[in-house]
Amino acid sequence: MSALIYTGTVQLITGIPTMGLDKTLNHQENHWHSQTVGHVFSQTKSGITGLDDQQALERLSEFGPNKLAASKPTNAVFLFFKQFHNVLLYVLMISAVVTALLGLMIDTAVILGVLIINACIGYLQEEKAEKALLAIRKLLLPYAMAFRNSHWQQIASDQLVPGDIVRVKSGDKVAADIRLIQCHNLRVQEAILTGESFDIEKDPQPVLESIPIGERTCMAFSGTLVTYGQGLGVVVATGHATEIGKISESLKKIKPVTTPLLRKMTEFGRWLAGTTLSIGGVIFLFGTLVRGYSFPEMFLATVSLIVAAIPEGLPVVLTITMAIGVGRMAKKNAIIRHLPAVETLGSVTVICSDKTGTLTRSELTAQKLITASHEFDVQGSGYIPIGAIQDTHKKQASLTQDQELFQFIMAGLLCNDASIQKRDLTWDIQGDSMEGALLVLGMKADMDPEMIRKKFPRTDLIPFESENRFMATLNHSHQGEGYIFIKGAPETILKMCAYQLQDSKLVAINHDYWRGNIENLALQGLRTLALAQKSTSVQKTTLLFTDIQSEMILLGVVGFLDPPRESAYEAVQICHDAGIYIKMITGDHLKTAKTIADKLNLTSSKAVLSGEELAQLTDVGLLEVAEKVDVFARTTAHHKLRLVKALQKRGDIVAMTGDGVNDAPALKQADIGIAMGIKGTEAAKEAATMVLTDDKFSTIVSAVKEGRTVYDNLKKNIMFALPTSGGEALTIIAAILMGYTLPITPVQILWVNMVTAVTLGMALAFAKTEPDVMQRPPRDPKNPIISGFLVWRVIFVSLLIVTAVFGIYIWERRLGTDLATARTVAVNMLVGCEIVYLVNCQRIHQTILNTKQIFSSLPILVAIGIVSLVQVLFTYTAPMQFLFDTSPVTVNSWLRTFALAAVVFLLVELEKVSVAKLKTLALRSFKWNWTKNS
Repeated sequence: MSALIYTGTVQLITGIPTMGLDKTLNHQENHWHSQTVGHVFSQTKSGITGLDDQQALERLSEFGPNKLAASKPTNAVFLFFKQFHNVLLYVLMISAVVTALLGLMIDTAVILGVLIINACIGYLQEEKAEKALLAIRKLLLPYAMAFRNSHWQQIASDQLVPGDIVRVKSGDKVAADIRLIQCHNLRVQEAILTGESFDIEKDPQPVLESIPIGERTCMAFSGTLVTYGQGLGVVVATGHATEIGKISESLKKIKPVTTPLLRKMTEFGRWLAGTTLSIGGVIFLFGTLVRGYSFPEMFLATVSLIVAAIPEGLPVVLTITMAIGVGRMAKKNAIIRHLPAVETLGSVTVICSDKTGTLTRSELTAQKLITASHEFDVQGSGYIPIGAIQDTHKKQASLTQDQELFQFIMAGLLCNDASIQKRDLTWDIQGDSMEGALLVLGMKADMDPEMIRKKFPRTDLIPFESENRFMATLNHSHQGEGYIFIKGAPETILKMCAYQLQDSKLVAINHDYWRGNIENLALQGLRTLALAQKSTSVQKTTLLFTDIQSEMILLGVVGFLDPPRESAYEAVQICHDAGIYIKMITGDHLKTAKTIADKLNLTSSKAVLSGEELAQLTDVGLLEVAEKVDVFARTTAHHKLRLVKALQKRGDIVAMTGDGVNDAPALKQADIGIAMGIKGTEAAKEAATMVLTDDKFSTIVSAVKEGRTVYDNLKKNIMFALPTSGGEALTIIAAILMGYTLPITPVQILWVNMVTAVTLGMALAFAKTEPDVMQRPPRDPKNPIISGFLVWRVIFVSLLIVTAVFGIYIWERRLGTDLATARTVAVNMLVGCEIVYLVNCQRIHQTILNTKQIFSSLPILVAIGIVSLVQVLFTYTAPMQFLFDTSPVTVNSWLRTFALAAVVFLLVELEKVSVAKLKTLALRSFKWNWTKNS
């Protein structure tokens, strides 16, 4: 083995045939991890002598290059025009056509400008959306070491083919899926593929066919990182046939999920367009046939009715509202990649969270120390070397008084190949994560690893071997002392120990004590490691296996865990208060996953479901399990994708968080995918719709809060736009039905729409967060965007507006005011009603009269000021009078306008109070009847 790995000479391995190579390979999918090495060679038509150039060329032609083929890019022109495929934008386009027919080219130009700007924004966003596949392709190494033509040579990784013999060493990224045939202390970090937070020890022995990817110890997968040792293997899958390739293929099949708001707005837009056109047709016929209006007059009136009824400014305002929310989130370390996703956050009902790097720090930490006399808790988490070491009575440990603890920590620093380095504000570990955690432990005890290593330099070592499960070092002090230190699997180390260090004395080892503590640590989901030592002579310079087989002194056992982020505790509680369920979906072990879930109070359920159990469920069975189980462990990319789909099928709005390649399909499938920005892979970031720049789960809570605020503001905009449009439309309808001259002309209707629809509505995009935003349950995604309450509010306010506008118009005419002036007053009345209703809309349900918010919003005050100034120009300037047929109005007319506007404002506030009281009475009645019947 050593000769093959270190010198490059090829030896025939007993039982492994050197076979002739056929021109074709077996295309069936093989469970390589469950087959013997000999069978793998048989299936791949290969052998230990590898391939020659001709054989490799034939296989390259058959299987293709070892890379993920780039998908055909979408035509730029098609992608641009695709942005117009939206019902709300159809409304804008219809409005543009209508204004063009009316000869209002300025209005037409404004609407077309909005359409083009919106399309450009969407185009730039979608151009980045499919970069997930490109990010995955970058995971393949440019070069690999392969045994070709009877000697080792470096070849481009895209030239690797099934049957190639390759070798990997520490620091390499694996270039293809490899069935290992020899390992020398080989450990591989597979977090990007499996979510497993620990390095995986590799062993060439086959495993069970049903074993999950994270436990296929005889395999090394494409894109994973070798952290320790060396290995030799045969390539069994390349390109799209690799595990990463399968993820890439699954990403292609996933269709982007439209957001709840856009789905509802699409339905509403169709309904509104159909209803408005129908009413317009009926009114046109009634006006011409019954009231005797001329065809041109009714045509213009009908067109103005359609323009008035359709809130063409609403899509623009919704876009601006979402854009403002995106800006706020960016300041809170949440980057939204697709604009509509911002409102989706406000309706999330379930967060499917990866564990490693999301809820946890992805930094292994020593948390428990067991010596023969004491048990210690280690404070602090991650690689930051800050934290107290305390006994069970919360007393600070003292290395000067506790010889057992001192020897234990020193052994962990000396029997160690890792290094730790501070970079800026972070600490980085080079080498095995568990060894790095021992260095951090030593620094928490105020011991300098480098200083200790200089005092006790290493003379020899027995490196870690998977089959031995321990590492041993021989160290000497400058005072002539010799020591042997050993660390490894507790069950292995226990067999070597005859003594334990207890109260600074050597006593016979108590196996029951240690086995009980080791089992207890395992039940807590902790990974365990034992350390031992013994003295030796200063003359000894070579460390042999016989030196450590017996008479060792057990120093203690340490328990490791990738700890939860401190901010995750509060974040989880806030999610629970907000009615948001959290599902942990991880590739880690069941016990570890349950431990983290319990620490975070993530679930009240005791059940933890494994990926293997999940795979056996039908889609129907998974629907029930997806609701009841909160922790899923040992999951693969396919399992995560199935879970997200199952939750969506139940009607949930699903957010999926993750950082690895294995998370990418589920991130793309979810209603909103959330990737980690620091430790997340590019594949995860590009598949997601939101990226956290600080990798904190708590940032998701801030984003959800902002998302709910955005949705509230969107609803406020809808609540503002529909009644004002309804009031305008009803004014025209009422005039035609009663045979009156139109109180507002079609051109004046367009003026009001142009001035107020975007200006006033946009101010609501800056509305402040409602106090109870995170105490409400998520809105039911099945509920229509136009609720029964909203229908009532639209009808109520529309009637108030049409009453005020028509009333003041009739009032002015009866006072002898000429038609142009009366219409000018009516237009100002309409604008005045919209202004006061804008102030009402700052709160949807609660009255604004008893809060400080009535005049606290600067954007609303600015919008009112701008609209008021423009209306003064509309009323008194000659160009406006010429264009819109307006006339100056008297002070008394303004006073009547202000008075009616104030009445409208007070009536809306009275409606809020009345509705709130009715709800309270109904709730009390329901509770009383329920109690009585009970």
